[in-house]
Amino acid sequence: MKIAPSFAEINSLFTNGDPKEVWRKASEIIKLINPAYDFTVARTTFNDVVRLFYGEYPGYCAIKTLYHNLHHTMDVFLCAVRLMHGVHISGTRLTDKEMTLIMMGALMHDIGYAQRVGEESGTGAQFTLTHVGRGIKFMQNYSVERGFPSDLAGPLEFIIRCTNPAEIIAKIDFPDERTRLLGQLVSSADLTGQMADRTYLEKLLFLYLEFEEANFGNYQSIHDMLAKTEDFYANIRRKLDNDLGGINTRLSFHFKDIYGVDKNYYLESIEKNIAYLAKVTKLSQEKHLAMLKRGGIVEKSESLLAHIKH
Repeated sequence: MKIAPSFAEINSLFTNGDPKEVWRKASEIIKLINPAYDFTVARTTFNDVVRLFYGEYPGYCAIKTLYHNLHHTMDVFLCAVRLMHGVHISGTRLTDKEMTLIMMGALMHDIGYAQRVGEESGTGAQFTLTHVGRGIKFMQNYSVERGFPSDLAGPLEFIIRCTNPAEIIAKIDFPDERTRLLGQLVSSADLTGQMADRTYLEKLLFLYLEFEEANFGNYQSIHDMLAKTEDFYANIRRKLDNDLGGINTRLSFHFKDIYGVDKNYYLESIEKNIAYLAKVTKLSQEKHLAMLKRGGIVEKSESLLAHIKH
């Protein structure tokens, strides 16, 4: 008999700061789909992406963006693995190649923030509007350099494009419906994985700093961003349900298989974040940041913002 997860176990679903632990969890889930799965390409990509974030990849500096950091990529990656397990056992069987594409897409969706040696100014947030295209070019060159099968790069371009907030999924000319499905899955994991993070609200301060550096968005202040995030989430829910085909709901199949509980813990975590945000934004602005206490993020972001202003 399967036992429902404890509060600590549920919280640990979104604690993805250790790449080694993330890979352990992911590989165990993949083996549930296919015990004989060949991890070579996925594991190589995982290791190289981690190296890229750490500044250990030849020709590149460490990725310095505070919101779109390694933890964010690990959140998205593990959410994508859990979601593809849910999709698979719900009846939409995935091939080994499709699983590899999903993992590579999740791992490489934000590598366009990486700065090459020689372009170290700023944090990389200046590439906010171009990071998807930069990431696709990196992926294409990387796939050739690593000698990966030539039939991966083509679908990966479409999958990564789906994570671009400015992209209209319905207008993408996918080569086939299976590639559309994979793109919807990775894009759903990108949105769901980041918003379920227990420090998501605090990390909005980091996102605000990235947008400031990129001169992007119409936020007048961090308080303005917090106030507008509820409407942003309403738009995200519509996108998940419509443009992305509601595929995120199949996370519940994963959790029922693992814990015997028919729940979508990602959605529950997001709803808790948004409910708490509603409480925060009802207060006066001077009380907002005092309500966001996790991870020491407020203190770091305030220090950075003060530095920028001076």
